[in-house]
Amino acid sequence: MDIFDFMRTEKSKGDCPLARRLRPKTLDDIVGQEHILGRDKLLYRAIKADKLSSIILYGPPGTGKTSLAMVIANTTSAEFKEINATTSGKKDMEEVVKDAKDRLRMYGKRTILFVDEIHRFNKAQQDFLLPYVEDGTVILIGATTENPYFEVNSALLSRSNIFELKPLTKDNIKELIRKAVYSEDGMASYDAEITDEAVDFLADIAEGDARHALNAVELGVLSTERDEKTGKIVIDLKVAEECVQRRHIRYEKDGDNHYDIISAFIKSMRGSDPDAAVYYLAKMIYAGESERFIARRIMICASEDVGNADPNAIVVAAACAQAVERVGFPESQIILAHAATYVATAPKSNSVVNAIGSAMEAVKKYGNAHVPDHLKDAHYPGAKELGHTGYKYAHDYPNHYVDQQYLPDALVDEQFYIPSDNGYEKEISEWFQKIKKH
Repeated sequence: MDIFDFMRTEKSKGDCPLARRLRPKTLDDIVGQEHILGRDKLLYRAIKADKLSSIILYGPPGTGKTSLAMVIANTTSAEFKEINATTSGKKDMEEVVKDAKDRLRMYGKRTILFVDEIHRFNKAQQDFLLPYVEDGTVILIGATTENPYFEVNSALLSRSNIFELKPLTKDNIKELIRKAVYSEDGMASYDAEITDEAVDFLADIAEGDARHALNAVELGVLSTERDEKTGKIVIDLKVAEECVQRRHIRYEKDGDNHYDIISAFIKSMRGSDPDAAVYYLAKMIYAGESERFIARRIMICASEDVGNADPNAIVVAAACAQAVERVGFPESQIILAHAATYVATAPKSNSVVNAIGSAMEAVKKYGNAHVPDHLKDAHYPGAKELGHTGYKYAHDYPNHYVDQQYLPDALVDEQFYIPSDNGYEKEISEWFQKIKKH
């Protein structure tokens, strides 16, 4: 490297974002992720010993997936190559593989290929890597914010160890914020200071995303006037709040977190917790989720988890879904809350789910079971000659009920719908017991 290259490198360090400048250089610099990077953990020992095999790093944004890959790059004796799946294709991988083969054959040196956002590769692109991962031509490090069990080929998964990175704790974020303000790699040259209240606020609002907190710190330092008395840049709570005009919500409509939140929303309604249901509803609305999507999930829950324990639940849910389309935002959030809290507080039963599930299995097993003759259509000439007789009209009997066979012979003793003892279904059970006594 000549003096001009050196100067360009030093200048680029100063120009790059704070979050990038603060990336750890060694394993001991990494903040958080002790569950996979503790000194007694497999990944830590493999990196330290330079005996890494193919891995997939999975976790939400800002948890250090790329940082960990860079630490591996600084630690390993292998050649380290990096590509991003959003901008790279098969040609880029072919070049890496060719160089890796030559390097291994001529010098016996391994190649580590880091693929950021590996979930962006399609199946064919992922399949291309498979034989070279399998024969050791490259050691793969894939990073993804999406659940790899859904987004990465099972063949690649079976040849890789999967490590999940968790959102950083509040204490982790606090440590990084202070490092950002006071360290030489951070913004120490600006002679800034940050109050404990501001640190606490930014660490809380980041919700485990270090990059979000560091971006706010950088904005605060660069945009705040110096104190007239001390000459320092002071990041207090007011400045911190101005740097984060709106709380960051980790929610990608096509991402893994999307499914986690809608799952929590549904399970909260099912579990009769209206407070949790409204919270997750608010989080989805705040993040811009489709109101139609939310309304559909409430309708499904009204039948799946309430059913006949409160038959009005589906009526309310369906009416609210229609009202949401007619009214629109922001008033529609009230309508969605109306439906969600109704379903959450309604008595619960999944008897309808069990009924259709059991009936579907019976159809698979006895799909060709014949309809009893007395239930067949008898309104056309010749029906009686075919034996379509003997049907008892229920309204001609007490309680409008008569005991007769309705199921096919093969299923005559089956019971698919078994009402629960909750809500209106208890009345259904009592009514059945009453009319069947006669």
